[in-house]
Amino acid sequence: MSYKEPAVKEKIEKLRKLKEKAKLGGGKERIEAQHKKGKLTARERIELLLDPESFVEFDPFVVHRCTEFGMAEKKILGDGVVTGYGTIEGRLVFVFSQDFTVFGGSLGEMFAKKVCKIMDLAMKVGAPVIGLNDSGGARIQEGVASLAGYGEIFFRNVMASGVIPQISAILGPCAGGAVYSPALTDFIVMVKKTSHMFITGPEVIRTVLGQETTFEELGGALTHSQTSGVAHFVAENEEDCMAIIRKLLSFLPSNNMEDPPIVETGDDPNRTDEALAEIVPDDPDKPYDVKEIILRVVDNEDFFEVQPSWAPNIVTGFARLNGRTVGIVANQPNYFAGALDIKSSIKAGRFVRFCDAFNIPIVTFVDVPGFLPGIEQEHGGIIRHGSKLLYAYCEATVPKITVILRKAYGGAYDVMGSKHSGADVNLAWPTAEIAVMGPQGAINIIFRKEIAKAKDPEKRRRELAAEYREKFANPYVAAEKGYIDDVIDPAETRPRLISVLELLATKREPRPAKKHGNIPL
Repeated sequence: MSYKEPAVKEKIEKLRKLKEKAKLGGGKERIEAQHKKGKLTARERIELLLDPESFVEFDPFVVHRCTEFGMAEKKILGDGVVTGYGTIEGRLVFVFSQDFTVFGGSLGEMFAKKVCKIMDLAMKVGAPVIGLNDSGGARIQEGVASLAGYGEIFFRNVMASGVIPQISAILGPCAGGAVYSPALTDFIVMVKKTSHMFITGPEVIRTVLGQETTFEELGGALTHSQTSGVAHFVAENEEDCMAIIRKLLSFLPSNNMEDPPIVETGDDPNRTDEALAEIVPDDPDKPYDVKEIILRVVDNEDFFEVQPSWAPNIVTGFARLNGRTVGIVANQPNYFAGALDIKSSIKAGRFVRFCDAFNIPIVTFVDVPGFLPGIEQEHGGIIRHGSKLLYAYCEATVPKITVILRKAYGGAYDVMGSKHSGADVNLAWPTAEIAVMGPQGAINIIFRKEIAKAKDPEKRRRELAAEYREKFANPYVAAEKGYIDDVIDPAETRPRLISVLELLATKREPRPAKKHGNIPL
């Protein structure tokens, strides 16, 4: 009715003003300070990440309930985090973006409730959650309520693990308990120079231990991408960070009940490549870059590497074969001759488990001389950590295809997607060498006495090594026993892999009923 119109207009105008106020977060001055640090605001980040005008916000009017330390007079709409949903390339995602302009992005009770709300919804509808982190940590004024909020988020991270993809971007400080939520997610992206992660900061370390360090040295992007292995990707800036997240999601399904999207890449599935045969050197001890093989085999040379700077003796990442997403694991002869060690076992094991959780077939390229020897490795627990990779391959029920390029020695042969650890199809190039150990090590054990008695021990050692290599260091002994399904021309690798992927598209592999296994953590 007409007499109500002025009141309705007034209320709508009030709504608009409140929403505009909420968009300002901590105010113009703090927004300017954020920009001066080279950082975007919480809302600017969301705009960069999502499809234009797709973001729908939840809880813009939420405020904290704390009354201690003068907080009753310091209530800001949104309470330091922007939450909601939108789309990336038309696909639904949920996002929370911490607002450093509001109480330094610190987490309190209502802040946590907002995050938990969208995580619960994401689980119900089966969509990824992306967290844009820029926070000073727990809100001290709220005491245990803020710690409880973190705990609620941690619990949901674990419940969502393996159900929906979870991605964390670190876009500022992330300290103390705040680091555990990103650590529980599937992937972490950090930005050079502006993002930091650590349990205890430089000042605490200086006070308690007397050690001098800086934010960047202790927990910067390069530290966590090269030394600790905490970060999976490093971005040049925040724009690059959002582009990395968008590309990563393009390879992934929205949840564990779906298959990854099939993309028309335009690359001929029957394409062969004679140059592949030239990449692996004739000298079995000469290194080469396995990425050259990967790039030539996958669609359009598009390989999205995961953790490229940590444990570089193994390569992990996503690619497509005839438009289908695959997870690739490959030994890298350019580093430690491709030998497995503690870090590479952890890196590849976690990647394999992610692929298995989200219905992504695993393609393994093998050139491994064994596990890295040494006191440091043994005392560091290579037995336990190496078992993680073995466990991951044995546990995985997604299609598993293995191609042995050159060396596959000893226990490392078993670990790297062998037929015996449940691979569906195992192929080998003619250059493959499958044996308990390399020729030199083997003949030194088998023929130790004979070599010692020889007139010319070195000559006899070379002769015996050549005989051993001819007899055992080839793919045909394993092929005779059915451990290798076929020895293929390297040029045919791409079409053969695509053919096998089509074959395994409907694979089902039941496993014994149990609550869960006990991976050797």
